[in-house]
Amino acid sequence: MLKETFLKLMSKYTNQEDYIFYCWDEIFKSYSSESRHYHNLIHINNMISELDHVISEVKEKDSLLFSIYYHDIIYNTSNSDNEYKSAMLFKKRIARTDFQYIEKCMKQIEQTSEHKLSEDNDINILLDLDLSILGKNRLDYQEYCQNIRKEYNMYSDLEYRNGRKKVLIRLLDLSSIYKTDYFSSKYEKNARINLALELKSLD
Repeated sequence: MLKETFLKLMSKYTNQEDYIFYCWDEIFKSYSSESRHYHNLIHINNMISELDHVISEVKEKDSLLFSIYYHDIIYNTSNSDNEYKSAMLFKKRIARTDFQYIEKCMKQIEQTSEHKLSEDNDINILLDLDLSILGKNRLDYQEYCQNIRKEYNMYSDLEYRNGRKKVLIRLLDLSSIYKTDYFSSKYEKNARINLALELKSLD
């Protein structure tokens, strides 16, 4: 489904079939890297599946789809500018097409770095899609935690615990983890339970 959705999306804005497949191959290889245990194609697929529930609220569907596919295309746990680099790579690739909302998508992609409430509801939807895993059932959340730890396996347990605690506390301190009504009502309560339990386990 992921491949077909992307090919169909790209074909709206270019008839260069070889280039469309080149872009897909780059996405596939990036998200299939051995270093990726959570930020992979499964994550992208889950975001698109969740999108189906709120698609009627999206103003610019194609922009949001492009942002989903490209928001983690660059992912290096040692760097703090992955979102910016992902946005720049998106710009470089899609500039060769007729797509008109490149700057909009770049802004969406870069906003996934801090997950702050936006006046643009499409950005809020993207952020909620990105964090939907936090509100899933306990087993899914535990698997997510294990996979995130694997992605940061270059750090010692102490270093990881200290860094992870900061992330969890920052999320729990938000007035609302989710920015949209749908995701807030569906996942907010469970997300806070999951985050609190993980934080306790790191003591």
